[in-house]
Amino acid sequence: MTSGSGARGEDEAIAGAAGFETVATLEELPEGSLLAVRMAGGDEVCLFNYRGQIGAVRNVCTHAEFPLSDGTLDRDGTIECVWHGARYFCLTGEVRRGPAVDPVSVYEVRVEDGRVQVGGKKT
Repeated sequence: MTSGSGARGEDEAIAGAAGFETVATLEELPEGSLLAVRMAGGDEVCLFNYRGQIGAVRNVCTHAEFPLSDGTLDRDGTIECVWHGARYFCLTGEVRRGPAVDPVSVYEVRVEDGRVQVGGKKT
């Protein structure tokens, strides 16, 4: 699991003070893609670019603990786990198709100067 290329540094110190951490650049996250990153505190996060909206969910399927970033982001905004096909809506974390029954956590995200920054969990 990576944490982006050269996105960290002085920006991280500034963002960290506000509760956000720089984890990637927009260049690393083209539309329709998923990207695995690890936060400084150890949380594994799956970044997504859904129709130009950047977001993040916990990078673990709630059904069988497989990395969601290994799956796909479908046109309807669902992230599909490659292992058993569970689907979650990327913006809310809600389950759209089993076998998962529990939602996936969603994180606060902001983009500043082309840098993707992740904060705390929303859910």
